[in-house]
Amino acid sequence: QLQASGGGLVQAGDSLRLSCAASARIFSSLHMGWFRQAPGKEREFVAAINWSGGSTYYAGSVKGRFTISRDNAKNTDSLQMNTLNPEDTAVYYCAARVGSYSGSDLKSQYEYAYWGQGTLVTVSS
Repeated sequence: QLQASGGGLVQAGDSLRLSCAASARIFSSLHMGWFRQAPGKEREFVAAINWSGGSTYYAGSVKGRFTISRDNAKNTDSLQMNTLNPEDTAVYYCAARVGSYSGSDLKSQYEYAYWGQGTLVTVSS
């Protein structure tokens, strides 16, 4: 089970930190991802991190502004979002998958078996 939190209403240029807590003893073996869905748009990849934290992946639109990290001791991963702009407004979902992977796998929502409920991020201009 995944629980996303940290969303809220912020102004353009502000920062926000999302967290995803997993109630799983196997968290350290999970690859974690963040996706978002803006109103009227399809869900899109944001960032992903492999089980060890040694590999991270970002969508081009957030690279350099967002940072994904994980704490396996606390069964959580986080998405630090800086320099937010109105285009970042969306419901953000955390997701998890196990097993072997490739960078392409972690960027595809269809490769994730477990999903959190989503947390809303609204960025005002």
